[in-house]
Amino acid sequence: MFDTLLIANRGEIACRVAATARRLGIRTVAVYSDADANARHVAACDVAVHIGGPEPRASYLRADAILQAARDTGAQAIHPGYGFLSENEAFAQAATDAGITFVGPPASAIAAMGSKSAAKSLMEKAGVPLVPGYHGDNQDPQFLKTQADAIGYPVLIKASAGGGGKGMRVVESSGAFLDALASCQREAASSFGDDRVLIERYLQKPRHIEIQVFADTQGNCVYLFERDCSVQRRHQKVIEEAPAPGMTEERRRAMGEAAVAAARAVGYVGAGTVEFIAEPDGRFYFMEMNTRLQVEHPVTEMITGHDLVEWQLRVAAGQPLPARQEDLRIEGHAIEARIYAENPEKGFLPSIGTLAYLSLPAHTAFANGDIRVDGGVRMGDTITPFYDPMIAKLIVRGADRDQARARMLQALAQTQAVGVQTNVAFLSRLMRDSAFAAADLDTGLIERQRDTLLPVPRPAGADALALASAAVLARQGLAQPGAAAQASADPWDARDGWRLGGQYRRELQWVDNGETRRVAIARHGKDWTLDAGDGPQPFLWRAQANAGGAFALRVTLGGHESAGTVALHADRAYVFTDAGSHALELYDPLAHSQDTQGEHGGGLTAPMPGKIISIAVKAGDTVEKGQPLLVMEAMKMEHTISAPADGKVAEVFYAIGDQVTEGAELVAIE
Repeated sequence: MFDTLLIANRGEIACRVAATARRLGIRTVAVYSDADANARHVAACDVAVHIGGPEPRASYLRADAILQAARDTGAQAIHPGYGFLSENEAFAQAATDAGITFVGPPASAIAAMGSKSAAKSLMEKAGVPLVPGYHGDNQDPQFLKTQADAIGYPVLIKASAGGGGKGMRVVESSGAFLDALASCQREAASSFGDDRVLIERYLQKPRHIEIQVFADTQGNCVYLFERDCSVQRRHQKVIEEAPAPGMTEERRRAMGEAAVAAARAVGYVGAGTVEFIAEPDGRFYFMEMNTRLQVEHPVTEMITGHDLVEWQLRVAAGQPLPARQEDLRIEGHAIEARIYAENPEKGFLPSIGTLAYLSLPAHTAFANGDIRVDGGVRMGDTITPFYDPMIAKLIVRGADRDQARARMLQALAQTQAVGVQTNVAFLSRLMRDSAFAAADLDTGLIERQRDTLLPVPRPAGADALALASAAVLARQGLAQPGAAAQASADPWDARDGWRLGGQYRRELQWVDNGETRRVAIARHGKDWTLDAGDGPQPFLWRAQANAGGAFALRVTLGGHESAGTVALHADRAYVFTDAGSHALELYDPLAHSQDTQGEHGGGLTAPMPGKIISIAVKAGDTVEKGQPLLVMEAMKMEHTISAPADGKVAEVFYAIGDQVTEGAELVAIE
């Protein structure tokens, strides 16, 4: 086994690899960019080496800097994690040439499977069924359009070297093909340095099922069963589970054996995932092979009991696989939810900012348990525009799918983050969704269930308003009603709202989704009341201060008891209860007295920092509601800014290539 391992990645996966390496007694080396100097993965390793600026191309994609860091620290092996250089055959070969073990397949296998087009040609020769499509080298736009027309719409354009949902577009008609192709190619070039694409028939109601394979240098190869990754948004996985609901033993064996055959065909070594797309009738087609560890590998670990990172390290060190196919068993059911800093209500737009408050359920970290969390950030860390906005992976295990789903709901209710938007509430609705509960899964589930998964926000109830108001009182140091007697008998020392004459009254104005909600709090003698709009009701509260400006609260309003956590950040109260969460803004009339109304009413602003990569209009153009105006690139994804209403372009404030900050006015429409 190796003495020293360099982890050529960041965030959650770097922490994950470091946890197993530490258990095995292996010294670890982290690499980090300017943006990650204080990151969790740096603290998780024994040694850390700075490798460049915050942009991935200036740091985590710099093979030369990473190899130099390995030489300087005496690392005998490099684990690439996933993303960045994990599927870069040139990097794998360069490490090998430098006498450093690459923890992954040989460069030849990465090359064979790294191009989706080449991989499909290889699978076609091996007799593996393929989705009808074009996987050739001719990348002329008009030729590709002709191929798409022949396949029949809808078609899927997919970056040949891609992954993670980047460089993918569904095209519904011939007229929309060329614009979608250009967008795909830009995104693919930006993310992978390769703008080649392939085209496939877009299957209706397909399931995305993948097989985990593992091979060693002694010629052994096994499959560790399947994962269902059908629940996706923007072609990126949201929920993964194992085993796949409804999978028969015969079909599992057929898919597993096909995956092993694919791995053997390219002389594979290490961990890999063969992805299939399956139709409702059971037919399945090869999609691609990811020549690395997958983000969702923990669900396989949960049902098999094996540490796949340990397997990777042992295989890379020349040891045989720790188990044979006949030794592998499925026990229970596991579900993984990816907790992202994003806003589902705004097209899952990534959210950046500082995690002012982060609380997670009781869990094991990077190790199997009923509730497991694999995370790469801590409270106080910043979600930047440079990298994937994942906060953590929440993984649960149950005796069966129903128990796992129930456990996930409980865990999500205890997952609380403040400072960025998150998808936690969306994931909770997804777990409760009737189609998901019934395992009626396909890649279009989220879009099909959009009305119930992304409903109009409901107003905060009286209990949420009472919890938020109690948190404000607690922050001000007011003692809870019924608390132990104060040390001093002097009433002027009291911090319980006592006033001369026994009267205390305060009105709080909470802004709830744009609507002002008034809460009146009063003290008469020793009795408190709270009026949230239905008249004064008896009010009691208990508060316990937690880290991050949060309070664990229990309130009684009119005989009804509620409990929750309220995090106070800036001028907002973030209320978390078992029933959901609410963000309430505490409105201060004095602070807003100078606010002006209506300025830049026709302006469109940048939703996050990014770069302008395409502009479709100029000053004087007439535009219609929904018409694309410009395209921004942020977090390796393209975001189209569209006209909110019919109008005329008064001014375009930026040019192609300009970097813009969040909130910058981009286009004025009159």
